[in-house]
Amino acid sequence: MSGHSKWHTIKHKKGALDAKRGKIFTKLIKEITIAARSGGGDLNGNARLRKAVSDAKAQNMPNDTIDRAIKRGTGELGGDVLEEITYEGYGPGGVAIMLDATTDNRNRTVGELRHLFSKNGGNLGESGCVGWIFEKKGSILLEKGAKSEEELFELAVGAGAEDLKDDGEAWIVYSKPEDFDAVLEAIKSEGLTPLSAEIERVPQNTVRLEGKDAQQMLKLYEALEDHDDVQKVAANFDMDDAEYEKAM
Repeated sequence: MSGHSKWHTIKHKKGALDAKRGKIFTKLIKEITIAARSGGGDLNGNARLRKAVSDAKAQNMPNDTIDRAIKRGTGELGGDVLEEITYEGYGPGGVAIMLDATTDNRNRTVGELRHLFSKNGGNLGESGCVGWIFEKKGSILLEKGAKSEEELFELAVGAGAEDLKDDGEAWIVYSKPEDFDAVLEAIKSEGLTPLSAEIERVPQNTVRLEGKDAQQMLKLYEALEDHDDVQKVAANFDMDDAEYEKAM
């Protein structure tokens, strides 16, 4: 399991993600708008929109806020024109980082991201510099205890998952992106509530960090994730649990 996924798991258990609800709303509204623009406003025919709306409702976003975001995406309501951009770069120790961003001002966003990288021991790179390290997969995090490893493996693989891994803190179910919805529905049908469920960039290899590099990488990761235009951050770092605890 990559370090960024484990960092999310630890923060979720400690309740640290709740403090970011305002930023989460901002990011979800952008995702709903983009999803509606690219695939239409019908949830039944737009899997990406259906997932975005489900995530928004899980965060108790009001229905009228969701509806306005959909209508902005379909053009029924006016608003800023958003575009999706992927950025690539390096963190402390040569860690590979990929960002999925949504912005209405490309020049502002790239300038702010470049500043965050340089301030925290990294640098924004050229397109393609680290993309080859990552592979898109469905990723579903589950707390341990609800089912045994054998039961969960049979359930997940039976629904189309590729693998089940133990990261020490939680189970992680991997699938191909096209099988993600079916696997997620199968897991939910058993009464299980994932800690998180998304299509993410999974690194094929990791860079082990410790000490100053580890702490600086977590600061950079947090700064990038907190940026209003950044929807998702993927990075191929790994570190001991003690390093995560120092940063909490």
